[in-house]
Amino acid sequence: MDFTFTEEQQAAAEAARAVFSGVVPDGVPSPALVPGAVAEDIDRPLWAGLASSDLLSLTLLPEHGGAGLDLVALCLVLRESAKVLARVPLLETCAVAMALQRYGDPGLAAELLPRIGRGELVLTAGSNGRSGHDPAELAVKARRKAMTGTTGKDVVPGRAAATPADAAVGWVLDGMQSAVPWGQAADWIAIPAHTDEGRAVVALVRPAQDGVTLAEQVSTSGERFAEVRLESVRIDDRALIDGAGAWESLRAILTTGTCALALGLGEAVLAMTSQYTGKREQFGFPVATFQSVAVQAADRYIDLRAMEVTLWQAAWRISTGADGALPAEGDIAVAKIWASDGIRRVVQTAQHLHGGFGADTDYPLHRFHAWAKQIELSLGPAAAHEEALGNLLATHLLD
Repeated sequence: MDFTFTEEQQAAAEAARAVFSGVVPDGVPSPALVPGAVAEDIDRPLWAGLASSDLLSLTLLPEHGGAGLDLVALCLVLRESAKVLARVPLLETCAVAMALQRYGDPGLAAELLPRIGRGELVLTAGSNGRSGHDPAELAVKARRKAMTGTTGKDVVPGRAAATPADAAVGWVLDGMQSAVPWGQAADWIAIPAHTDEGRAVVALVRPAQDGVTLAEQVSTSGERFAEVRLESVRIDDRALIDGAGAWESLRAILTTGTCALALGLGEAVLAMTSQYTGKREQFGFPVATFQSVAVQAADRYIDLRAMEVTLWQAAWRISTGADGALPAEGDIAVAKIWASDGIRRVVQTAQHLHGGFGADTDYPLHRFHAWAKQIELSLGPAAAHEEALGNLLATHLLD
C-alpha cells in the first residue's frame, strides 16, 4: 500500500496551509467564559478565503467548476483546518456536495454545485438523530404524497402550482435531527430519513421553509448548533437524494472527515505540548528532558501515527472502491476508534504536562480540549464503532 500523495493532493494541502495561516484559534470568546455560543455565525471571511482558493470546489467535477479531486485531498485540507480550529462547515458542505454530485438529481446538482464551489451557499448535515445513539436515518420519516397545488400550503417548495392540473408527487418529512453543526448559518441542510419501505434517503431542506423549526443548541466546543424539527415539510423529488447507498456514502465521508479533524487537532496539541515542555524548567532543566515526560509524549506520538495510517486507509478505500477482507465500513470503524480514543489521550496528556497552565483561559489549550471532546463523540464514540466492527467481523469470515 502506497500512501504517497499526488502532486494535486499536496498542492491542496499547501493551499490550505496558506489560507489557514492567518486564523487565530482565540479569535472568538472562550466557551468557558460565555453562557451560550461563542459566536452567532461561522467565520465568513475565512469561508470567502476558502472559496477564492478553490478549496470549496476541490472535490467537485470540472463540469461544476471543480478540481475533481478525491476524499484524500479533502482530508488533507480538513487536517489543516483543525490545527487552527477553523470555524467553518467545510466538512459538512463538501460531504453533502459530494453526495449530491454522485447520487442527486443532475439538474439540481448543476444548479447548486457551482454556487457551492464559489462560496455562495453553505451546507450542513444532520447525522446525530434524536440523541446520537440511534441510527440518524430512523429519526425522520419520508412519505410520498401527492401535492395538489390547490392551496398555498400544498404547493411544492420552489414551484408555482395554481390548479389541480399542476398536481405533482413529492415527499413529506416528519421528525427531528439534533446537534446539526451551524444549522442557522446554512442555506441547505441534508437530513437523513427513512421511507415506508425502510430505505435510507437524504432530504435537502431549507431552514426557512414551512414546517422547519430550528432550536438553539451549543456544542461542547461552544459553537452554535441547531436542533432541526420537521413537521409536514414538503419537498419535491429533486430535493430527495434516494440513490442506493447515498446516505451510507455521506455518513462514511462525514465519519472519515471527522477522523481527519481529530488528526490535525491532535498534531497541533502535541506541538504545543512540545514547545511548552521544552521551555518549562524544573530543577534547572527543561521538563521535556525528564523521562516520565518524554515517555508520555512519545506514547501520544504513537497514537497520532496510528490515527494517521488508519485515516488514510479509510479515505483510500472510499476513494478507490478497492476490495478488502472487510467492507470499507470496517476501515472507517477502525479509523474512528483510533480517532476518538487517540484524540482523548492526546489532549489529556497535554493538560497533564501543562499543569494548571493548560486550564488557563488566556492560553488556547483549553479550547483545543473542548473541540477534541466534540470530535471524539461526533458520528459515534469509539465504543459504537467497536460494536460496528464486531458485527462486521461476525458476518465476514476472515481467512
